[in-house]
Amino acid sequence: MIATPAIRLATPADAPGIAALSRDAIEHGLPWTWQAPRVARAIRAANTNVVVVGPAEAISAFGIMSYLDDDAHLLLFAVHPRHRRQGLGTAVLHWLEDVARAAGAKRIRVEARRDNEAARNFYSQHGYHERAIASQMYSGQLDGVRLEKWLRPQD
Repeated sequence: MIATPAIRLATPADAPGIAALSRDAIEHGLPWTWQAPRVARAIRAANTNVVVVGPAEAISAFGIMSYLDDDAHLLLFAVHPRHRRQGLGTAVLHWLEDVARAAGAKRIRVEARRDNEAARNFYSQHGYHERAIASQMYSGQLDGVRLEKWLRPQD
């Protein structure tokens, strides 16, 4: 485990690195939908936080979280394979969860590929519960799993 990583808000210069890590670590085998222009739009969006660990040319981890009313949605999240199991993912997730709580979110929703056992286990270890299996969720090709974590009691 590394010392507390320097998590920072992403800048437009980070968009290509985030997009490349998304392509390689998340979207492999699927059409590449989170290309640099889409990531840059997320970075500029008022209702979205994009955070990274590492310099623009060597992103170690990132997370993209959007907020709508009292709901947060973890849109995209990855740790570079060389940096996994060092606490980076946990640090980024906790940072995003803390911001969601401060923003008044009741819950966080996230999706993962059904075949991504490591991601499903990671979210489970952090208090996320699987709510549903979504057939052909990813580009009509792969099933997904919808997960959620309640940050405060349900009304």
